[in-house]
Amino acid sequence: MSTRVADGLGSIARLVLGVVFLVAGGLKVTTPEASAKATQAYQVLPHDLAAYVGYALPIVEVILGLLLLLGLFTRVSAIVSSLLLVVFIAGIAQAWARGLTIDCGCFGGGGTVAADETSYLPRILEDVGMLACGLWLSRRPSSHLSLDRALFRAH
Repeated sequence: MSTRVADGLGSIARLVLGVVFLVAGGLKVTTPEASAKATQAYQVLPHDLAAYVGYALPIVEVILGLLLLLGLFTRVSAIVSSLLLVVFIAGIAQAWARGLTIDCGCFGGGGTVAADETSYLPRILEDVGMLACGLWLSRRPSSHLSLDRALFRAH
């Protein structure tokens, strides 16, 4: 694969992942209580710790989204994003396996819902697609129109 094509794929992966994280975090950052409630609904962490994670998660998502969109610290941002996505996939899968009826809270909302309102498989597949973007960027962070390229070109 040529460098130009690989950089183009990196740009697409970086923008997709960046937009998704920025939008997901941006929709939740103004409603931290709802984000905390969504995190608590997974019933994995102690109740109070889940609330703290729920408060922090939107801020982390916004920061990662901005860094990815700017192409700044791309490899580190992609690794952290990939790790978060693995946690998200595991969280959704365990909720599904345990028969919990929750909204994932990925783009706001969250918490317990009616059984016919759950959509675990589509959320997992979306996260796997984003994980593929994150893994690509973790391995090969170079992309067009990135601050990394502009700032660190000589290195």
